Amino acid sequence: MTERTEHPIPGTPGAGSVPGSLPGAGPGAGPGSRPASRPGTALRPLGESRAWPGSFAGRLTSPLPGVRAFARVAREGGLRPAAADARRDIPRIPFEPGSLPEAGPDTVAVTWAGHASWVVRIGGLTVLTDPVWSRRILGTPARVTPVGIRWEDLPEIDAVVISHNHYDHLDAPTLKRLPRDTHLFVPAGLGGWCRRRRFTRVTELDWWEAAELPSEGGGVRFDFVPAHHWSKRTLTDTCRSLWGGWVLSDAQGRRVYFAGDTGYGHWFAEIGRRHPGIDLALLPIGAYDPGWMLRTVHTDPEEAVQACLDLGARVMAPMHWGTFLLSAEPPLEPLTRVRAAWDAAGRPRDELWDLPVGASRVLAP
Repeated sequence: MTERTEHPIPGTPGAGSVPGSLPGAGPGAGPGSRPASRPGTALRPLGESRAWPGSFAGRLTSPLPGVRAFARVAREGGLRPAAADARRDIPRIPFEPGSLPEAGPDTVAVTWAGHASWVVRIGGLTVLTDPVWSRRILGTPARVTPVGIRWEDLPEIDAVVISHNHYDHLDAPTLKRLPRDTHLFVPAGLGGWCRRRRFTRVTELDWWEAAELPSEGGGVRFDFVPAHHWSKRTLTDTCRSLWGGWVLSDAQGRRVYFAGDTGYGHWFAEIGRRHPGIDLALLPIGAYDPGWMLRTVHTDPEEAVQACLDLGARVMAPMHWGTFLLSAEPPLEPLTRVRAAWDAAGRPRDELWDLPVGASRVLAP
């Protein structure tokens, strides 16, 4: 995609790679306070070969939309924003690519590449979440903002976490760019897809399971947690692999929660209970209109703020908006609504990291 002049909407932070700071907190310090130790879930071995059930449909929170729902969408205007809204908003989506911040073994830093793709530096490792560096994905118009960091500018990738197998989260052309010995952490039932593409270090986990990847920074723990979503990649594989989010924890107990793709529901409070002291929650805020169809699988901005409160997370970083136009809301609406919801919740403004695409933030040691 060609470069273009950006005109961020008023109030957008000029983030670039300027670090924000997040002081540590002791027990009982409120949202984001860190307990002294990591969660007690037993660790699974890396690369373990496992057998899974043929379907995870029993994990669905709500029934999936049927033919009637799609017919109603077609009658009422489809799943794309109005042309006038798109023309007005797309040039104003905040886009401020910058260099990655310096990150040593004690650093926790995140860079938003766009959609649900983050570069997470934690515990001395570089981790990609749901990496999509492609300009176009199946069934969706081309991305409306460039990727926030060029592939060539990435450091060596130690691990990738995948939330589920939808094309805007599991992008085969992007994964093909990785060395085949890259560690992949994926939901139950998705390991075969990865191994068929010759990846040799694939760890599949069920909800509430964890594995740990050693590092010079003391290792990073990868906990797979539930989400209100579903999976499907072909006409015949609905819910044959699991879906969920990830909690990444370093040796100092600092935690980054990556929600993947999810609707609002009871799982957030349960994740917060089992993983107290989440420092940063990467939460989706887009792809919610029409709500009657999408609400069970995508949080709107107000629900995302409530999810952050349920989690007890100190900081929220919105994602899953401003990259691919997956639904009918105006492209900038998720950003304006999440800011209003954050203010209405009475949370400090500097604890909402509403980053431009390409920007970074650093958690204080």
